[in-house]
Amino acid sequence: MELTGARWRKSSRSGSSDQCVEVATNLSGVVGVRDSKNPAGAVLTFEPYAWRVFVAALPR
Repeated sequence: MELTGARWRKSSRSGSSDQCVEVATNLSGVVGVRDSKNPAGAVLTFEPYAWRVFVAALPR
């Protein structure tokens, strides 16, 4: 999967913590998720619909 050009972002609720995930939503057909402590590591990818369902189910 080509991830060149991914724009990674952390939740604004993360503050200055590096203990979170980063998400790239600008990719064609997928949402990328990676560990902010290891940006060169593995990336999980999800279909955009599945990602929206997941985020909507999170407690607020």
